[in-house]
Amino acid sequence: MPLPAVPRVPDLVDQLVGLDAFSPIYAVRHERDKVVAATQGSYDALFDPALPDLSLTERLLVALLACRLTGSPDAAAHYGARLRAAGAATECVNAVAHGPLDEIGNEDDHIDPRLKAMLHFTRVLIESPIDGDRALLHTLPAAGLSTPAVVALAQLVAFLSFQTRLVAGLQAMRSAEVGSDFAPLGDMFGRGGAPEPQRASGLLANPIVSHGFTNETLGWKAWLDVVALDQATPEQIKVLEESHPKAKVSDYYLLLVHQPEILRQRSTAFNAIMYATGGMPRAERELGATVTSRINGCVYCASVHAQRFEQLAKRNDVVAEVFNDPRTAGTTERERAIAHFSVRLTEAPGTLGADDIAPLHAVGLSQLEILDLVHSIAIFAWANRLMLNLGEPVRE
Repeated sequence: MPLPAVPRVPDLVDQLVGLDAFSPIYAVRHERDKVVAATQGSYDALFDPALPDLSLTERLLVALLACRLTGSPDAAAHYGARLRAAGAATECVNAVAHGPLDEIGNEDDHIDPRLKAMLHFTRVLIESPIDGDRALLHTLPAAGLSTPAVVALAQLVAFLSFQTRLVAGLQAMRSAEVGSDFAPLGDMFGRGGAPEPQRASGLLANPIVSHGFTNETLGWKAWLDVVALDQATPEQIKVLEESHPKAKVSDYYLLLVHQPEILRQRSTAFNAIMYATGGMPRAERELGATVTSRINGCVYCASVHAQRFEQLAKRNDVVAEVFNDPRTAGTTERERAIAHFSVRLTEAPGTLGADDIAPLHAVGLSQLEILDLVHSIAIFAWANRLMLNLGEPVRE
């Protein structure tokens, strides 16, 4: 079998993971070439020097802090190097890279008030996205950021949450290449005493409402001004039409289209991750998305992707378990392994390693299926942070 061609444009994720055309993990990753291209495209759009309202130095400082907080030293080194090349003030860079975290964005004398607000917003989104609220969001306009600038910042932090988890997942897969003879999984994750759901033809008889989560249909309302269709540019209309069939009536898309190219790349990545043929069954990708959303506290995303799991799997017993306790959820060994890995990559990407990949191989996941799972978890690190920090779910 011929080796895949090396990309013409250097790919940052490949560089951070240490992948080249001779690596088996490289070959697996580039089977999802649309995801590869959209990931790099998102990076290029978010760090485009011509992007207005947020300086490149501000964006790189946000990236440096996000990578430090996530525990992604290779990515942090990349953004630190870009800051030095851009001539950023040494005192400011050192404060973000090495200063006490409790002072960053708070009392540090080397950081101006506008950047303090941005870095505080970044820290909340990275460490505990559920704590983002309308008041936090509105500190950004109060610091002088326009709505398009706020959208760009939110997309940047959310993308970095995706990027660092993708890098962590690929690095763990690469580490696991050395030995691939794994013992059977057994019942190592347990059931945790979760109540057995009452099934009706494979489905729960009633809607699920548990711990504030539900599989019922919800809407979503933005906390900032959205783009009015009658005032949208032709480019914005085109991106909306490319993104989702209902984008023109969705507050979510109408807010994000303040930055059309960033939205285009994100939508391309999302659709390629969740709908690509082959690899991991789509229902299992939805399970990973639902577990991730439950861990992050995103009620809206959890409801949407619980429904999609049910539609694809023709059952929702595991959804009840995820809402009850995602750490012990799963009706089979394979589901429990998927749920457990989703929790690990969501909560602690900086500590992920080969030992986290072994249980997935042990229940029969192929390399491409593991990559699809990593992608599904990582894209919801991105989606959850937008949904939780730019608006709120509402009853339709």
